[in-house]
Amino acid sequence: MKEIICLTTYPPRECGIATFSEDLIRAIETKFGESFSVKVCALESNSEQHVYDARVKYVFNTSRASDFECIAQKINEDEDIKIVLIQHEFGLFAEHPSALLVFGSLIQKPVIVVFHTVLPCPSAEQKEYLSRLIGYCSSVVVMTKTSAGILENEYDVESEKINIIPHGTHLVSHKDKKKLKEKYQVTGHRILSTFGLLSPGKSIETTLEALPDIVKENPSVLFLIIGKTHPAVLKKDGEVYREMLKEKIRELKLTDHVRFVNFYLDLPILLEYLQLTDVYLFTSEDPNQAVSGTFVYALSCGCPIIATPIPHALELLKDNSGLIFDFKNSKQLSKKVNELLGNEKLRSRMRIAGLEKTAATAWENTAIAYVSLFKRLLKDDEAISYSLPPINIEHIKRMSHSFAMLQFSKGNRPDIHYGYTLDDNARALIALCRLYIETKDQSCEKYIKKYLDFIRFCQQANGCFLNYVDKDHQFTHQNEEVGLEDSNARAIYALGYFIAQTGKFPDVWTEDALESFEQTFDIVREMMFRNRKRFAPRLRFN
Repeated sequence: MKEIICLTTYPPRECGIATFSEDLIRAIETKFGESFSVKVCALESNSEQHVYDARVKYVFNTSRASDFECIAQKINEDEDIKIVLIQHEFGLFAEHPSALLVFGSLIQKPVIVVFHTVLPCPSAEQKEYLSRLIGYCSSVVVMTKTSAGILENEYDVESEKINIIPHGTHLVSHKDKKKLKEKYQVTGHRILSTFGLLSPGKSIETTLEALPDIVKENPSVLFLIIGKTHPAVLKKDGEVYREMLKEKIRELKLTDHVRFVNFYLDLPILLEYLQLTDVYLFTSEDPNQAVSGTFVYALSCGCPIIATPIPHALELLKDNSGLIFDFKNSKQLSKKVNELLGNEKLRSRMRIAGLEKTAATAWENTAIAYVSLFKRLLKDDEAISYSLPPINIEHIKRMSHSFAMLQFSKGNRPDIHYGYTLDDNARALIALCRLYIETKDQSCEKYIKKYLDFIRFCQQANGCFLNYVDKDHQFTHQNEEVGLEDSNARAIYALGYFIAQTGKFPDVWTEDALESFEQTFDIVREMMFRNRKRFAPRLRFN
């Protein structure tokens, strides 16, 4: 296996980058664990020191300038390490920023730096610093197009060196909201929530100032402030910020409408809190915050979101996926919250749009993007072993209505509005036959029969098939407007595949499939004749 060393904060340290790195590393090793091993060089400081698990290979105290050179030497001498992956946030190296440049100059292996923040409009000093750091790197990763544009246009970084890999999201198995509200004792409330390590930059007071106008229209509203105070803030200022918020809650007479969940929640519990949320609020006051892990967690849980215009929010919430309001503008926020709480259809559309958008950025897909980058830097042509996820056919079963498999869903909810297609049911017949043969899962049988019956339903007297059937089981006008050759070929293939499994299913099913298959002989000949004429120039042999 090829070893990657990741310089990052890491649990049990409580910070966003530690959580990000843990999720990323888990995804890479789950999918590519036979090809890549990821170890951690844990970033610490004099005020943040922890005991780690076996994944942490080295500990790097960034408060000591000497550690930068020492760790660089250890990495260079470690023959197992092939790539150095640095999670970069300015605060992590703030005590000795120039020492990080020395570290970069000493490393003799490919270096990838992941920028969690990219400052726009840099000073000459900031530009020189980042340009020198990037100069020591083989590749750079950012998480938004905006950050990539800033690096290219304001820091003069060549585009070939920049990789946009979105922040990963969790594929959440969604639970019943009503039951979750009962579990967490918020039944009867419209839930607004925000989460993350508490600090003044979160601008929670913006929501508190908006709440009186929200409560006037929605008296059942309860605002959940989820998360402990940031450890760095706690050590420097104690609970000053949280106490200020509590005082504001009392002044505004909001004690019945605000609840603190003062814990650093385990992921499963956090995801449940987000799933019971009716509207998620992201109120960061920092326009330079490039990305937010809290934001994408909420999106992956199907939360309709109202957010301040950080680049991440502007990119992800376009196309009606959410609403944007100006920094610290509580009047705008209250208006948008009331608008969203009063429009169930809009919330539903946002939920579906968000889930569809985050599916592409699941941690599994983020892991694929990072591993592709590793391979490119190592100039490695060796095939990578990829672990497939366990087979789960529950969604296929949900989509298989009493009549046949439906054509579309909204997220994970079957949508009968668009009816059925021959294409989908032919594919489903093959897939579930293969699964049944492999696993002997007898629950597949009734679905296999359902798909087979639908194929026969679509077959016409002349042997050909129609593709489109509406929710009332009527053939639609699309069958007259759209070429059906592909769907016919797929149905014939599915029938042939099923017949080839003779003996594995009841004989009467096979007899039905044979009868339908025999009726297709004439149309098969017609298709072969048409395609022979169409591709004749390509089929000539010397």
